[in-house]
Amino acid sequence: MKYAFDIVGVSPILDFFSHQQQCLNSLENKGLEYLGTQTFTLDSLIEDVEPLTPKWGWNKDEVVETVINFWMNNSDSIRYWKSRLIDAGRDNLLVTRVAELKALQAEFESLINLDF
Repeated sequence: MKYAFDIVGVSPILDFFSHQQQCLNSLENKGLEYLGTQTFTLDSLIEDVEPLTPKWGWNKDEVVETVINFWMNNSDSIRYWKSRLIDAGRDNLLVTRVAELKALQAEFESLINLDF
C-alpha cells in the first residue's frame, strides 16, 4: 500500500473534536484519519500516526516513512504552518491527514460527487 500525509490547516479544538465525533459515529471505514496536535514536531507527528497502523492494518514503517518524507521535503510548508499554529493561539490545533492512497482518492471523489 501507499500512503499520503498532508497538513490540512489550523482548527479550534472544539471544532476538531466535533468533527472527530462525527467520524466515530459514521459507519464507513474510510482508511483515512485526521489528527490534531498542538505540538508540531516530527516526533509528535510520528507519535500521532503510530497507533493508527494496527487500526487500519497499515504497514507502520511505511506510514512513518511517509511522514518523515513529508517533513524532509516540505520545509517551507512546515515553517508556514508552525507560524499559523502559533498565531492562532493555544485553543487551536494543527490538523493533519494520513491516509491510504486509494481511500484518499475515494474521499476526494465523494467530495465532488464522482461516485458512479
